[in-house]
Amino acid sequence: MKDVLMNTYNRLPVTFVKGEGMYLHDDHGKSYLDAIAGIAVCSLGHAHPAITRALCEQAGKLVHTSNLYGVENQQQLGEELTALAGMDRVFFSNSGAEANEAAIKLARLHGHKRGIDNPVILVMEESFHGRTMATLTATGNRKVQAGFEPLVQGFARVPFGDLDALNTAAENLKDIVAVLVEPIQGEGGVNIPPEDYLPGVRALCDEHGWLMMLDEIQTGMGRTGKAFAFQHHDLVPDVMTLAKALGNGVPIGACLARGEAAQLFAPGNHGSTFGGNPLACAAALAVLAEMKAGKLWEQAARAGEKLHQKLSAALAGQEGVLEIRSAGLMLGIALDRPCGELVGKALENGLLINVTADSVVRLLPPLTISDEQIEELVERLAPLIKEFLEAEA
Repeated sequence: MKDVLMNTYNRLPVTFVKGEGMYLHDDHGKSYLDAIAGIAVCSLGHAHPAITRALCEQAGKLVHTSNLYGVENQQQLGEELTALAGMDRVFFSNSGAEANEAAIKLARLHGHKRGIDNPVILVMEESFHGRTMATLTATGNRKVQAGFEPLVQGFARVPFGDLDALNTAAENLKDIVAVLVEPIQGEGGVNIPPEDYLPGVRALCDEHGWLMMLDEIQTGMGRTGKAFAFQHHDLVPDVMTLAKALGNGVPIGACLARGEAAQLFAPGNHGSTFGGNPLACAAALAVLAEMKAGKLWEQAARAGEKLHQKLSAALAGQEGVLEIRSAGLMLGIALDRPCGELVGKALENGLLINVTADSVVRLLPPLTISDEQIEELVERLAPLIKEFLEAEA
């Protein structure tokens, strides 16, 4: 077979042809328990009937017109999302990186409106915000940036979860206009900041007139046990970005804003050919309806706690397991050594997992995971981790 695809992925030796709920089936008929859900995308599971129905019905009526005209689904989706998040306005894109690009442009407009010629956005070490030029510059991973210099100007980096570092930046750096931060770092290793961190960021932004911009592309849409991760605290950001689970696999991103930030864009400042088209918005509306009807963020909180407890019990006393970090159904099993080979071993065992930050087994199962599937996941994964660590001892 001719290799016609650009070499951008180290693909695993499997091709999936069908999915149902938490299970995927490959082209040889083998079944797999999917504990990564397309990297936090298919939070309702695969081939969810309500999403399938919404897509078929909308495709039979209208797929695309353009944003030169009103889009009924887009307006309805915007109303529901802003109400759920306590925000004022939304811009729809096709991906999380595009949503973050919109946030970065809002921050720069905010700065220029204040008379700042070279606005600076504070970003975090170990962060991940996308692979466009601006978002890979914002990302705190040198591997992502290597080879793409010169990077975009206007970013300053500080350690994640460190309020003292943010205060030091406030004292020493000129022209800061915003802080862009993930409530929990996913690609960075499921890094959960101290409880006072986000409230402290909010207070600092209020003090200095900065925009608090939250990248909730992985943590949003119920993943952490709330509709959005910031709702674990008594605060609301100025800007929030979403994507991944918003369409359950249909590409859609969103940049929400409130207050002054919601008024910054004017016609001609930003746009998207496909963003917020009728088909993508129909999928997202169906996702929201299912999440609300099933109270899936509450289910994520319960299931995440149970999965954490089961994994903790199964791995208790195992040398090489440093800790298990979790918020809802976003879990990271931190090991004391690189463990990328576990992905292939799990695949052989009919289980899909992910390793991030070299040594963290990341689990992002569908929010619909059942108690029986939690048991199945632990029964498949824990022995693999133990066998790996004991062989490497």
